[in-house]
Amino acid sequence: MSEPNSPQRVIPIQPLFASDPKVYPRTISGLFQRWRWVFAWLTQIVFYGLCWLPWNGRQAVLFDLDARRFFVFDFVLWPQDIIYLAILLVLSALALFLFTTVAGRLWCGYTCPQTVYTEIFLWIEQRIEGDRPKRIKLDAAPWSARKVGLKTAKHSAWLVLSLWTGFTFVGYFTPIRELADATLSFSLSGWETFWVLFYGAATYGNAGFMREQMCKYICPYAQFQFVMFDPDTLIVAYDEKRGEARGGRSKKAVPAEEGLGDCIDCSICVQVCPTGIDIRDGLQLECIGCAACIDACDQVMDKMNYPRGLIRYSTENALKNRSSTNTIIRRSLRPRVLIYSAVFFSLLAVTVWSLATRVPLKLDIERDRAVLATEAADGSIENAFQLSLINASEQARTFDVSVTGIDGIHLSAPLQVVVPAAASASATAQVRVEPGVLRVGSHPFRFSVVDAQDSTVTVSEEAKFWMR
Repeated sequence: MSEPNSPQRVIPIQPLFASDPKVYPRTISGLFQRWRWVFAWLTQIVFYGLCWLPWNGRQAVLFDLDARRFFVFDFVLWPQDIIYLAILLVLSALALFLFTTVAGRLWCGYTCPQTVYTEIFLWIEQRIEGDRPKRIKLDAAPWSARKVGLKTAKHSAWLVLSLWTGFTFVGYFTPIRELADATLSFSLSGWETFWVLFYGAATYGNAGFMREQMCKYICPYAQFQFVMFDPDTLIVAYDEKRGEARGGRSKKAVPAEEGLGDCIDCSICVQVCPTGIDIRDGLQLECIGCAACIDACDQVMDKMNYPRGLIRYSTENALKNRSSTNTIIRRSLRPRVLIYSAVFFSLLAVTVWSLATRVPLKLDIERDRAVLATEAADGSIENAFQLSLINASEQARTFDVSVTGIDGIHLSAPLQVVVPAAASASATAQVRVEPGVLRVGSHPFRFSVVDAQDSTVTVSEEAKFWMR
């Protein structure tokens, strides 16, 4: 029991969440930074331009959800083609496993939308507010007319780009020229308005504010990337044996004589990192493999007249064993990589073959269940079927329908079905069999549908004829 009037021990309350300091990436140039901008340009040209590309009287890529059909250049995909979506997801997963096993987070560093848009937003920020020291000084300064003007200009540019991004996104689901006309006439539908604003707000928030927080805490890929790494995975790595001990020195100093490594501890590698980490602490979850630190360190090495490569793309085994480039390349062809490659390219080849030989005709058959069998005027037994034909090409087609598989089976009358381009049509088929040919019960036969002008476009589906 404590004595009266004894001082009480105060336990400080620890916060449940400590916000990270804002990251101010420094502008850097170099080989890998140029490659990042090449991929940024390529991805954005495709994203912003593809929906404006005309193709067969429509836009090249259009996901028409109302009509339940997707246009992808010459391909018209219907709900029955859902298998291709499943294959695309499997191919994406296999590509992720393969490329990550070989070379780490290349996707994150060079083509991930979060990385690309963050880079674009940073470029806008640097153009308006200046490079890293100026941005830090501006944010720390009290509010003034100049600060308000710069911040307003930056956020206005961000908002314009974000809204254009949202508009383009919706343009893949609503024909973009119609969307543009509706926007100019202020006649957008409620859903179109919602998705333009929603996707624009997501771009504005993710690339303008969340930035590295998306990579650190939200993106699931960052959380399980290390599962796909092994000691021979190519990563951005700091050569600790060469760099330590760190320390400043004059340009004329000989590091070995002063007991120093090649790292001059300038911290530029940290300043250029878009996630604010120090690569010298080893591989970390936050590293997106963008190689900005490589470009920065190489420039410092050039100024100090030291060999490049203190920070470089390498592997854990290569750093440990001082392996040559040839050894790194040879070790990249390990069993795990070969298995991923074999499965990926085999499935890719099968998918390409399937699309190349795909018949632009789909047939669905539904029996008239209200009446299983009736007797026709000529005494034959008749079954009725509803045929649904989908023309998966962009030209109108005329199809001839026939039946086979049972002796004497025939249609009550010749049947031709005209299906418009990229559309569907239905028809009723009356199928007859002479009495006494079949016993009571169901009997399999086949419907055959052939293009009247192109006999290579044909499908055949099984049905059941009911005999009473």
